Amino acid sequence: MGLIIAGERSGVGKTTVTLALLAALRQWGEGVQAFKVGPDYIDPMFHRVLTGRDAYNLDPVLTSEDYVRRCYDQHRRDTPYALVEGVMGLFDGAGGGDWGSTAHIARLLNLPVVLVVDCGRLSRSLAAIVQGYRHLDPQVQVAGVVLNRVGSDRHRAMLLSALAPLHIPVVGILPRDGAVTLPDRHLGLVPTDELPDLPQRFDYLATLGQRCFDWDWLRPRLAAGANSVAATNPATDPETNPATDPETNPATDPETAAINPEHLDETISVPLKGQGRIRLGIARDRAFNFYYPDNLDLLARLGAELVPWSPLGDATLPQNLDGLYLGGGFPELFAAALAQNQPLREDLCQRLATGLPALAECGGLMYLARSLTDLDGHSWPMVGALPTATTMTERLTLGYRRVTACQDSILMPQGSEIWGHEFHRSVSTIAPLSPLYQTQPYPISGEKTPPALTLEGWHWKSIHASYVHLHWGDHPQLPTRFLTHCRQYHQNSP
Repeated sequence: MGLIIAGERSGVGKTTVTLALLAALRQWGEGVQAFKVGPDYIDPMFHRVLTGRDAYNLDPVLTSEDYVRRCYDQHRRDTPYALVEGVMGLFDGAGGGDWGSTAHIARLLNLPVVLVVDCGRLSRSLAAIVQGYRHLDPQVQVAGVVLNRVGSDRHRAMLLSALAPLHIPVVGILPRDGAVTLPDRHLGLVPTDELPDLPQRFDYLATLGQRCFDWDWLRPRLAAGANSVAATNPATDPETNPATDPETNPATDPETAAINPEHLDETISVPLKGQGRIRLGIARDRAFNFYYPDNLDLLARLGAELVPWSPLGDATLPQNLDGLYLGGGFPELFAAALAQNQPLREDLCQRLATGLPALAECGGLMYLARSLTDLDGHSWPMVGALPTATTMTERLTLGYRRVTACQDSILMPQGSEIWGHEFHRSVSTIAPLSPLYQTQPYPISGEKTPPALTLEGWHWKSIHASYVHLHWGDHPQLPTRFLTHCRQYHQNSP
């Protein structure tokens, strides 16, 4: 089965609770598969370090309900326990609606929910909050509560007294403790690669997790089991739930219907079969580390050899590459070091000039531009492969985007559509003359006027560069198309 850790709102400590549970299980030597609701990259990094396994995103906006079920089923099967960390508040979904919310995933996978409540400024009002969350949606089983940031024994007694009439299990009580707080910055938590004291933090969380939770209650509910959740769930049947209707939820539009990865072989283009492995360079270091494991899994299944390289530390690209994948990350924080690595920048620019296919998402786009102006206003030279520059701003660009390809690219044919996600504080200072995408935000629930359209992204030579992050799990035709171009580059190279 498994268990979902949800928050009554953002910032209540659901990530701390999740990590404390994972750390405790690791210290006991017990295997667990972790998942994350939504498009986030950083929380799954922490999950992966603790569990030794990739953590997978459960996001029906970027993929589909069927893919979420298959993904959860596939990856939980060979571990004793499964734990899902929610996103935002329990009922907060895309556009202020339900779609993609933690509650949506709980219904979809038939999983019980543990609700984390920030009790720092609460006493008897706690009961009203918990009671409201229990009864707002009868199809969501709020099975237990974790009380976080409890100030004292007296405070603890007041909170337990308030909950007593509700007869809901209190499965964890965590004290108010600054030592468990993970550092954050302009785009969320500081990634794992930048925290030298991470082992000590995890040891502390493990001790906290072993001491502060009711493991007799948790263990049987965390047990992943062998039962499948891939069958139709009444909560997501169009006849019983209008949220699955494309007219009420644009993420289910049949025009963007996905290819079933179980039939992956049917989607593989002929040039990819039986002609050797494609060497694909994956930019991976402290500056570039935003990749969905599903994307990398698909590339490997399609025959690519994934070759890691570091824009920060390598003097040249790896030899004999047929393509590049530059994910997102934090190039703005490492702009000086990226600029100082001039030999690699020059090598990369020359290789791209020969037509080497390259996918660049967000931070990758920033790196391939002419320059990057950082948070302090300093401008640094970058690769120069794109005729634009980027600069950091105070404004956060955040949200799901429906993208339509304005032209053929190495990833998408003209007119094709897919849902993606943006999360950045930088902007491109020169607009593309021939944009890659037309993008449209996810509509706000109940809003009558459609969201405005925006032109975005670069298709320059053999580069596909955009601020929009894409999850390919339900769309294997995208990496197939990309690797076909990589194969053609390999065949035409001297």
